[in-house]
Amino acid sequence: MGIAASDVVPFTHARANLSELADQAKAGAEKIITKNGESYVALIDAERLDYYHRLEQERIHLLLIEDARRGLADIEAGRTQPAEAVLSQWQKRRASGAKSKKAPSR
Repeated sequence: MGIAASDVVPFTHARANLSELADQAKAGAEKIITKNGESYVALIDAERLDYYHRLEQERIHLLLIEDARRGLADIEAGRTQPAEAVLSQWQKRRASGAKSKKAPSR
């Protein structure tokens, strides 16, 4: 659904006509309210906002499932290391990096 020019409303107009704009949003219109000529906020039906939030949650869940699938594929392919070994390597690198950055004593 595209936004028509009539759906872009200056903030001052929105303030003066909030009840009318709210009725339009409840009927399905989405209004973009501008401030100083730039997009500022949107006015949409609360049910539609809830729907958008549910879509975002679903998207997040799908991304987590895909991450888990890739992790399982890495395990099957042997592309993993024990966490303790990796942490130990990081700690050693960090310690050696800190030593090499110290200036020589005089």
